[in-house]
Amino acid sequence: LDLVLLIISARLKENKKNWFGPSPYVEVVVDGQSKRTEKCNNTHSPKWKQALTVIVTPVSKLIFRVWSHQTLKADILLGMATLEIRETLKNNDLKCESSILSYCYGLLFWFAVVFFLWEQRVDQNGRVYYVDHIEKRTTWERPEPLPAGWERRVDPMGRVYYVDHMTRTTTWQRPTQESVRNYEEWQHQRSQLQGAMQQFNQRFIYGLAATANKEFDPLGPLPHGWEKRTDTNGRVYFVHHPTRTTQWEDPRRQGLLNDKPLPDGWEMRFTVDGIPYFVDHNRRTTTYIDPRTGKSSLFLMKKMKTLFEDSFQQIMSFHPQDLRRRLWVIFPGEEGLDYGGVAREWFFLLSHEVLNPMYCLFEYAGKDNYCLQINPASYINPDHLKYFKFIGRFIAMALFHGKFIDTGFSLPFYKRILNKPLALKDLESIDPEFYNSLIWIKDNNIEECGLEMFFSVDKEILGEVTTHELKPDGGNIQVTEENKEEYIRLVAEWRLSRGVEEQTQAFFQGFNEVLPQQYLQYFDAKELEVMLCGMQEIDLVDWQRNTIYRHYARSSKQILWFWQFVKEMDNEKRMRLLQFVTGTCRLPVGGFADLMGSNGPQKFCIEKVGKDNWLPRSHTCFNRLDLPPYKSYEQLKEKLIFAIEETEGFGQE
Repeated sequence: LDLVLLIISARLKENKKNWFGPSPYVEVVVDGQSKRTEKCNNTHSPKWKQALTVIVTPVSKLIFRVWSHQTLKADILLGMATLEIRETLKNNDLKCESSILSYCYGLLFWFAVVFFLWEQRVDQNGRVYYVDHIEKRTTWERPEPLPAGWERRVDPMGRVYYVDHMTRTTTWQRPTQESVRNYEEWQHQRSQLQGAMQQFNQRFIYGLAATANKEFDPLGPLPHGWEKRTDTNGRVYFVHHPTRTTQWEDPRRQGLLNDKPLPDGWEMRFTVDGIPYFVDHNRRTTTYIDPRTGKSSLFLMKKMKTLFEDSFQQIMSFHPQDLRRRLWVIFPGEEGLDYGGVAREWFFLLSHEVLNPMYCLFEYAGKDNYCLQINPASYINPDHLKYFKFIGRFIAMALFHGKFIDTGFSLPFYKRILNKPLALKDLESIDPEFYNSLIWIKDNNIEECGLEMFFSVDKEILGEVTTHELKPDGGNIQVTEENKEEYIRLVAEWRLSRGVEEQTQAFFQGFNEVLPQQYLQYFDAKELEVMLCGMQEIDLVDWQRNTIYRHYARSSKQILWFWQFVKEMDNEKRMRLLQFVTGTCRLPVGGFADLMGSNGPQKFCIEKVGKDNWLPRSHTCFNRLDLPPYKSYEQLKEKLIFAIEETEGFGQE
């Protein structure tokens, strides 16, 4: 059963010894689940008014703990209370809603327990809308039940997903009757297309009846007098009976090789898998590049399940200059000419593998930030530096050959690729809470607050906590008003690079071998992201449908002008606008409805802020655009274009 807890407010006992009040938040624990509210800063009378959803049974016992958030120390427990579901229902005549007042340890707080999913409300203009308290979203359309065969579930992290028992698949997106109908139609069209393609390919399979029980070979039958065998180690070789000789190379592939003689000092050999390579006895080197052509680099993937290792071995065996040549990629069972499509697929599939956080080489930048950064715990793989050098080569190849990868990196990582200096502001995009703590230290007198800090920080990697000194003997140097600017600079540098110096160096060693960083000096971080990740087609209707407004209405003239401006843009300029406001040009799979902010799901927002002579400002952590109340469409257009093209991050007032 889904239980929605509405945490309302609290009144805390004041401590006159502390200059500032606590920053309390509520943690709810039940049956192994743990949920918490947002914290309220510097107050003894917090008002959360926040709904938390947990899964309970009639015998579940809820534990409420109120903590005071500490930036540089462990959080402090202010008080706790318990609630038994069975007793609460019994005391409230089995009603589905109740309010509880609790007092403990000098702590008085209220919370409401509510069993509900959807609620109908009316806005200030008299329009009816619906609130989903489970997924914390609103919609103008009346919610419909799940299609037949579907079930809603919650994973151990509290995320809602949906199960299709008909196809035994799951999805994060809530299914509707229309989406299921569209998917079934797409599946039908896909099966028809596959059937047509199978009939088309059937024309080229000769002797199908005679070889029905044999493995299909796309290269066709062997030439007369040849036989294919397998040795005791499972390696395939070929026997030429007229000359009583054997070889590793498939005789059907020999026609693909150049018939011209090799240059002096060169020799052609074959790997145990029959792949030709060339030995340069003059320089005592080997290469897969045929010296008679030198026009392409061959990548032969043995199995899809070994794509990572096959690519690693082959990319690292090439001379870096050879990786700039035209690529020829062959997947198992898909031999043929590669006019770019196969290579494009290879880049996409391989990037999905090598950048997968499960390999512990990269990690997500934050809990709700799915951009990637180097994982400081990568050292658990003893060969991690070799892999980072390989990934550096691979990313440089993607840029050099104009191919896209599956996912993107964090903004500071792009700036490192461009060899541009990092600033304190860059920290906000990956850790807004840590950034806000440093800004607070910068803007306040820490000596008056009695805040005791030293030039050292604690870091936790794989459960092990160690202390890192920001400067020599930093553990004994206290932070004061005089030296706090140095502390902020050093701790920000540490947070942006914490323990990944060796990995970063290995990455750029491989990267610069293929594409020297100075070649990218004319680009900025946003342009580099587009070059590496590509540009999606932006759906204007989806964008408008999933935008919220503050101090504006949908009918406000500035909002109408804004959407007119967006409608007149081409896709590239729309992408630049999206990048200006959200920090990335890539949308989630679910489109604008699934945009994420620093605190979880956060829709695109336009807020009325400032005067008409101000520039628009962006808050990328909250997907929010501060749009001043301009007096004409021309003024709005001029200010937006200037803000998008001439500013980076926050627009200037």
